[in-house]
Amino acid sequence: MTDRRRFFAILLASFLAIIVSFNFTPAALALGGPLPELNQPAPDFTLPTNTGDGEISLSDYRGQWVVVYFYPKDFTSGCTLEASLFQRDLPKYIEHNTQILGISADDVDSHAQFCDTEGLTFPLLADTNGKVSKAYGSWMFLLSLRHSFIIDPDGILREIYTDVYPATHSLEVLERLDQLQQS
Repeated sequence: MTDRRRFFAILLASFLAIIVSFNFTPAALALGGPLPELNQPAPDFTLPTNTGDGEISLSDYRGQWVVVYFYPKDFTSGCTLEASLFQRDLPKYIEHNTQILGISADDVDSHAQFCDTEGLTFPLLADTNGKVSKAYGSWMFLLSLRHSFIIDPDGILREIYTDVYPATHSLEVLERLDQLQQS
C-alpha cells in the first residue's frame, strides 16, 4: 500500500470511528439546538417562498392550524414522497382549517421547480442559512432534518414528530389533528 493510500485509509477509518461513536438520538442530531417545547409558543419565523408572494411568516396563519414540516432536499425520493402525500391529502387538511408549510435549505428557485414538477400547491419556504431549522432543533450540518410540528391557531406547539416515515406521515398527522381538534 502506498503512503497516499495508507493516509486515506487511516483518514477514512478515523472518520468512521467518529461517526460510530456519535450519539444518533434525535436530540443529538438536532445540532441547531434543542427541540422547542410542547404547549409553548412555536418559534416564529419569516422566510421567502416559492409562490412569488415574497415572504411568509408563521404569524400570518394565526387563527388556523399549521403543519410545519422540515425536509432535507427537493427532488430526493423520501422528500418527494412526503410532499406528494401532503399534496394528496391537502383537501383533508383544508377541511381541518390547516395550512401545510414545507421548509428546507434549498433556495426559492429549487422549491419552485420542485412544486412545478410534483404539482405541489402548498408553500415551500427557503431556509438557506438554517436559522429557522435550528430554532426548531431540526438542523444537521447543511440540511434540515425530517421533523414535523403541529401548531394550533394561537401559535402554540401541540405536536412534534422526529421519527418521520414519509410513506405514512401525512395520515399520521391528520389523525393527530383530529384528536387535537376534538379535545
